Amino acid sequence: MTRLLAVALAALASLAIPSPATAARIIDLANLQGVRQNQLIGYGLVVGLDGSGDQTTQTPFTVQSVLSMLRGLGVNLPQGTSLQLKNVAAVMVTASLPPFAQPGQTIDITVSSLGNAKSLRGGTLVLTPLKGADGQIYAMSQGNVLVGGVGAAANGSKVQVNHLSVGLITGGATVERAVPSQLAPNDLINVELHAADFMTASRMADVINLRFGPGTAAAVDAGVVRVRTPASSSERVAFLAALMSLNVELAPRAAKVILNARTGSVVMNQAVTLEECAVSHGNLSVTITTTPVISQPNALSGGQTVQAQRSQIEISKEPGRVVVLNSGVSLADVVKALNALGATPQDLLAILQAMKAAGSLRAELEII
Repeated sequence: MTRLLAVALAALASLAIPSPATAARIIDLANLQGVRQNQLIGYGLVVGLDGSGDQTTQTPFTVQSVLSMLRGLGVNLPQGTSLQLKNVAAVMVTASLPPFAQPGQTIDITVSSLGNAKSLRGGTLVLTPLKGADGQIYAMSQGNVLVGGVGAAANGSKVQVNHLSVGLITGGATVERAVPSQLAPNDLINVELHAADFMTASRMADVINLRFGPGTAAAVDAGVVRVRTPASSSERVAFLAALMSLNVELAPRAAKVILNARTGSVVMNQAVTLEECAVSHGNLSVTITTTPVISQPNALSGGQTVQAQRSQIEISKEPGRVVVLNSGVSLADVVKALNALGATPQDLLAILQAMKAAGSLRAELEII
């Protein structure tokens, strides 16, 4: 009897425990205000190309850049010298400067052709300064360009795999200047949510206050949670590390359907449901066949042979099928029912739009 009672109590206890909700770390949901990347840009030259560089008659800026570079190196060419370059290409160099990057650290860069170079494969980027939006130089770049593609052309035939006019240089730039940043001025820092949500912001503030004490955090609005940090910089780093690793229970996401009108792709999240409705779908196809017809005149008639076109038009329509969708069905039931209709991704665009207009689709419809 005692054993049965213990088993019953254990069963009741297991029923009392709520099912675990989906949670995510704060670092995956938000970022700290002021902790951000900064974009850098520069103009430079890639040399050492195997005849695949810019056609200098159509890209005069490449010749001007080469002349300027040579003058800077102490090489003075006679006045009126015409350069016919094939192994040089003008490029734009772009990079992202990570937060808290210090002088001496290296970052990856992307090298993109600016003119009509056929390929940057095998080229070397010469010393190029990278500037920020304020016009200051924050990094210097140089190195061998790695292009993840291959191509060949001969006698009018051309074969190309991947893109040949863009390349990467891993660790190709050295940071020369650090971006000044103030972390938590006045001992306050804002945690900014990637997707604004009142419930998530409120839950995040509650979790922070539960971990570090009441009054530590307060939700300012749906996208910002203001947090009070320790005054000491050493304690502040440890505090933020612990804060960003806290788990926050995710708020239910709004039902949304994304339609890409260009590619015909349809993406729906798990929250999409339907009111009861009926959907009918049938495919209509039109086929036009054109056959050349030769009209030959009679002998000695003096007429001429004439070529004409004869067109035949056929219209075929598959019978539509009606599928009834019950109220509150899940995403899996929606997809299964639409597949039963034989709907293609392009057909789904029209079907989902019609269901939304009829008030049967419980989701936000977004067309991109």
